[in-house]
Amino acid sequence: MNILAIKSSGDRTSISIIMNDQINSYSMTHERKERPDWNLFLSNIGHNKSFVLEEIDLFAFANAQNSYTATRTVASYMKGLAVGLNKPLISIKDLDSDDFEADSVAKLAKQEFLTSDQDCNVYDPSFA
Repeated sequence: MNILAIKSSGDRTSISIIMNDQINSYSMTHERKERPDWNLFLSNIGHNKSFVLEEIDLFAFANAQNSYTATRTVASYMKGLAVGLNKPLISIKDLDSDDFEADSVAKLAKQEFLTSDQDCNVYDPSFA
């Protein structure tokens, strides 16, 4: 199962991909008002080199309660990808700890999706 996950908390953003049980992640700090360059994040985890977005089975993002704008930005971006590619989208509750990054989001999303018997209707991005 291939999973793309993003977590942003205002001044720090991370992205992770799980491809065939291997995890590749990238994170960076930025100004709170500065929105991340998604192409930069994707290229740093191997987009168009080791994977293409069509290979992603599941999209996930962290629902960060402490940063509404960051969460809204990430949710909108991920929803656009999921709807455009007709793939499921999962929102994972942010645990609000310093070590909770996109790799944790990806692992939790995989676990949640697999325990739902991979029911894509439950995670239909059109209803996100």
